[in-house]
Amino acid sequence: MRAFFPHERMKDETDRPAGALPPPAPAPDEGARGSGEARRGARVEISPDQLTEIAALYYLEQVTQEDLSRRFALSRPTISKLLKRAREEGIVEIRVRTRPAASAELEQEFRRRFRLERLLTAVDQRDQEAQRDGVAALLASYLESILRDEMIVAVGMGRNVAAIADQVGTPVAREIMFVSAIGGSTRAGEYMSSDHICRRLAARFGGESETLYAPALVADPGIRRALMQNDVVRRTLHRAQRADVALIGIGDVSEESNMVRMGWFSPQEVAAAKLAGTVGDMMGYDFITIDGQAADVPMQGRVIGLSLEDLRRIPNVVAIASESSKLVAIMAALRTGTITTLATTETIARNILSLDGEGEPDRAH
Repeated sequence: MRAFFPHERMKDETDRPAGALPPPAPAPDEGARGSGEARRGARVEISPDQLTEIAALYYLEQVTQEDLSRRFALSRPTISKLLKRAREEGIVEIRVRTRPAASAELEQEFRRRFRLERLLTAVDQRDQEAQRDGVAALLASYLESILRDEMIVAVGMGRNVAAIADQVGTPVAREIMFVSAIGGSTRAGEYMSSDHICRRLAARFGGESETLYAPALVADPGIRRALMQNDVVRRTLHRAQRADVALIGIGDVSEESNMVRMGWFSPQEVAAAKLAGTVGDMMGYDFITIDGQAADVPMQGRVIGLSLEDLRRIPNVVAIASESSKLVAIMAALRTGTITTLATTETIARNILSLDGEGEPDRAH
């Protein structure tokens, strides 16, 4: 992935402004990080040259957001917002260049082993957020090429799926319906919730969004069964079941996972699931074993959304995963035979093949 700076001008050190940012406003604690940010949520006022410098350090010199945060005395979320602003204002244009021959070879092997139809591999990045953006940019370009009027897209949740909507593109007037494939949760945060992602995808690719008016997680399977019979919930899920495309994330199962941090499941529940053979999840809640089978765990029946069987009936299930920590989970998800298109990095793809092993039987169904 290479970042282009359309407004960048050549300059030497004497032409560069002294200091990247103006000094922060006086505050009781002059040494506190982010003291220049006048108030929470306020837009940081910096010049185009300063914004370009931050973007260039991040995209061209591989300086991490944490290092930029220390260097410019700004919080990491503010740095992230500035980088997003640089993309939105056209200071940065991200183009993903893959190696055609290598990509074709990998895709052919994934098709043979997992019956995958498309493998999208982005170049690897040292910074995890840059890597997520690179994979999401590649997938956004793919979606641009396949989405058509009157299509239905079922949308999952999570950071990788959310990153797709962040990718800047030329607005196109389309009539696509983006439908939440999982209920809502304030614990997930607005950015990661399926409803919020649907609305942003509709704005990005053209169309409308439909919310699944139900909680993502309930206390027990009995409540779930009752809600699944609700007319409003059934209508939205029925539309999601008839989707042409599903956008889903793949998660690993650990006591440090997002599910635990959001309070959906306790560390004890996750530990018990691991002991029962669970290695990952699809859509944030369809728990699977290493063989790609549905895991027999109590957590399975508490989330309101599309099931693994529902996904199998959707023509193009597009999964995105950019973290190397999810190798086993990605392999297990591929073995379900559900995923049609996978977006990841080249290194992750090669490591999955090594992990799968030539001697393993074909588990795709």
